[in-house]
Amino acid sequence: MAKAPRTLHDHDGKHDHGEGAATAGPGGSPTIEIVPETSGIADPDHRGGQAEASDCAAPSEPDHRGQAEPSHRGDQAEPDHRSGQAEPGHRGGQAESPGARPKLRGVITDWGGVLTNPILETVNAWIELEGVDRDSYAAVMRPWVMQAYAPGGKGSPIHALERGECTDEEFERLLASQLTRVDGSPVPADGLLARMFAATLLDSAMHGALRAIRRAGFRTALLSNSWGANDYPRHLFPELFDAVVISSETGMRKPEPQIFLHATALLGLEPAECIFIDDIEANVLAAEAVGMVGVHHSEHRSTTRRLSELLGIRLDEEDS
Repeated sequence: MAKAPRTLHDHDGKHDHGEGAATAGPGGSPTIEIVPETSGIADPDHRGGQAEASDCAAPSEPDHRGQAEPSHRGDQAEPDHRSGQAEPGHRGGQAESPGARPKLRGVITDWGGVLTNPILETVNAWIELEGVDRDSYAAVMRPWVMQAYAPGGKGSPIHALERGECTDEEFERLLASQLTRVDGSPVPADGLLARMFAATLLDSAMHGALRAIRRAGFRTALLSNSWGANDYPRHLFPELFDAVVISSETGMRKPEPQIFLHATALLGLEPAECIFIDDIEANVLAAEAVGMVGVHHSEHRSTTRRLSELLGIRLDEEDS
């Protein structure tokens, strides 16, 4: 029987992650999103049922295969859009006229780094534990991330992995071959992705906020780029989401426009009726480009404050 997921605990405004943190769910790690502008990581999410590929090569155009079905809650109440609901505003500095866009009815969120502790923390924990040489990690990951977030993303093993065109094992072998430990020894390929994200913890405050949003009648969905087969705590999904979109199960990945449109369609909503939350700015900008309201996540207080403003509901600490 799988152990219960471990969560973050908040003390005096800071997350206490402790040492030797347990994984966030039965299978282990959640997601990674790597940002080109920083030396951070990408947004790993999980896979399952993905097509075999000969190697981590440049991917083809999306084929929209195996699309996830929404987990409808039955007679779900429509959102209570009270008169005090705040109108969304774009980050580009242009104020919209009242009534310029429809009322918000859905919230779509990333997994790793939003509903879990920051990905950078989990990867740093792995680097420290296994004695991985940081220079070797940066030397391989920076160009892979830059390629993945370049127009089209072609040529990046990350792009292929997240779209299900490369197996976990192929990606692990390729990444391990480029890494060394500080003592000069090789990094084992077997189980590399699970080890990289073994220090993942669920962010209980964000999970509580999402449950509160759902109780208020808003529709919710997960939209996650996948790094690691079957590693999501899927037993938690029914209480959190009305629909689940895992990149490698659909043959699409963020920041491709089609995957955002697919997620909103599963909720039965237009993009303009949905908020999208992600810790990677490139993905937030891509969501805004298709008409969604973007929220760039850094920590739960600022995110829940913004969600409260947009949705017109209170999201208190006790919701967690």
